Amino acid sequence: MNDKSIKENVSAEEWALRVELAACYRAVAHYGWDDLVFTHISARIPGPEHHFLINPFGWMFEEITASSLVKIDLEGNVVGDSPHPVNAAGFTIHSAIHEVREDALCVIHLHTMEGVAVSAQKQGLLPLSQQSLFPLCSLSYHEYEGLAVNPEEKARLQSDLGHTNNMILKNHGLLTVGHDIASAFLNMFILQRACEIQLLAQSGGSDVMPINPQILAGIQAQSEIVMKNSGAGIAWQGLVRKMDRLDPGFRD
Repeated sequence: MNDKSIKENVSAEEWALRVELAACYRAVAHYGWDDLVFTHISARIPGPEHHFLINPFGWMFEEITASSLVKIDLEGNVVGDSPHPVNAAGFTIHSAIHEVREDALCVIHLHTMEGVAVSAQKQGLLPLSQQSLFPLCSLSYHEYEGLAVNPEEKARLQSDLGHTNNMILKNHGLLTVGHDIASAFLNMFILQRACEIQLLAQSGGSDVMPINPQILAGIQAQSEIVMKNSGAGIAWQGLVRKMDRLDPGFRD
């Protein structure tokens, strides 16, 4: 089966998910968060099989299309007749999360410069900005174990993530999950922005001023109200329109 025939051989639900995931890859490339052909974004296809979609290894994020995405199972086997390989490290991280987090339909893992820089700081993400408060409400850390190709690391990754939606992989990068692609992307957008602001604040030549812990304690309930009233979907719809204006080819 070639890329052009995939649309006719998958469900309408899977095709819609493929289009959204391709848009997410394009958005990451647009913001300059990609790392050549490395790092990954995955989305689980609804159903008991726990199949998920991931990028074909060797493709730039700006090249990803709905048809080019590869469907694999939790053992890393390609489902269907895709000619494209997948990256072993991406499989380890993403399969570990999709295996245990039923609520995590989408997993985003990036190596942004700012994210890696904060991941190398002993204190990690600090409560220095309004943006930082949202990920701090649901943030975990995972120790660096080298390239993520060891299957034994999966259990530790699963345990460290727990029920959080944001993770800093120490000396490595950032990871977010969401119940849909929109929420996973917004989580990453805010976490990335918080890292950028932290580094700028620390480079300002004066002591940083952390936010009052009492405010941090109450922000979770406030964030739930904000998200309920607006939702990641509103921002995501605007972003998809932007990707369409830049290059609608991701829908192919």
